[in-house]
Amino acid sequence: MKILIVTALAGAFLATPALADEAMAKKYNCLACHAVDHKVLGPAYKDVAKKYKGDAGAEAMLIQKIKKGGGGVWGPIPMPPHPQVPDADIKSLVEWILKQG
Repeated sequence: MKILIVTALAGAFLATPALADEAMAKKYNCLACHAVDHKVLGPAYKDVAKKYKGDAGAEAMLIQKIKKGGGGVWGPIPMPPHPQVPDADIKSLVEWILKQG
């Protein structure tokens, strides 16, 4: 019985990275302007993933976009900078976003 419980818990921990990144998006209020599957103020994460699919420079560019802000790519509303978000968390968020497509 103990082996089954440990195995189930290990499986849960191994399956949490996507949830952890969605939790991070909530923690940093990303979901105030974005959603996974529909436009809010900013683009849907699925649309971002589709736009940059196969683009080798997309991850680095999106990391900088989150860190420094920017605009003009998805419409007139600029994305504010988020310098308070740790670089490792931004990287995890971008990896998660790019997997949505």
